[in-house]
Amino acid sequence: VIGQQRYSLALFSSLTYSWGIATMVKTVVIDARGHMLGRLASIVAKQILAGHHIVLVRCEEINISGGLVRQKMKYERFLRKRMNTNPTRGPFHFRAPSRIFWRTVRGMVPHKTKRGDSALERLKCFEGVPTPYDRVKRMVVPDALKALRLQHGHRFCRLGDLASAVGWKHGETIKDLENKRKAKSLKFYEAKKKLALLRAKAVAQVEAGKA
Repeated sequence: VIGQQRYSLALFSSLTYSWGIATMVKTVVIDARGHMLGRLASIVAKQILAGHHIVLVRCEEINISGGLVRQKMKYERFLRKRMNTNPTRGPFHFRAPSRIFWRTVRGMVPHKTKRGDSALERLKCFEGVPTPYDRVKRMVVPDALKALRLQHGHRFCRLGDLASAVGWKHGETIKDLENKRKAKSLKFYEAKKKLALLRAKAVAQVEAGKA
């Protein structure tokens, strides 16, 4: 996407150290597009347990290894798991991509302890890119990228397609909102390029005048 800043997230080392105590600097925003579900979830789980605040956007663009038909069959088997006497008590089967990813991370942290519960509170997941996060730098996790981790030719599917196949009803709405956001981002980027060009010309004129 033109105008979108995606930075390589090799390390989550945005900490300042004073007298041996680590202090959090800011929230890390990750663009989940093109990442493998399990690998991204395991990295995120470890980081929130370490005290980092993480926000994931575009969860519908996460990839899962294996074809859509196979993954849908697996999820339908999961949907049949319920409490025999009172199904309203759980287990709860989320359909939204953000909640599916959140539940995957929950399975990787000790969520029934205070430490695990506090860690999950430091994680936020969204479909699309909501308003507070469309103006901040969005990072990627190289260790979880499909292009680097899934062998060429292997089948995969999008989490958004799987969610729509099992009952998620807001895929088209998210798609429309994303198209509007990308158009707005493109307009901003074109204006930014024009300002940068004018600035470069002004600097060149000043340097020529000094010479």
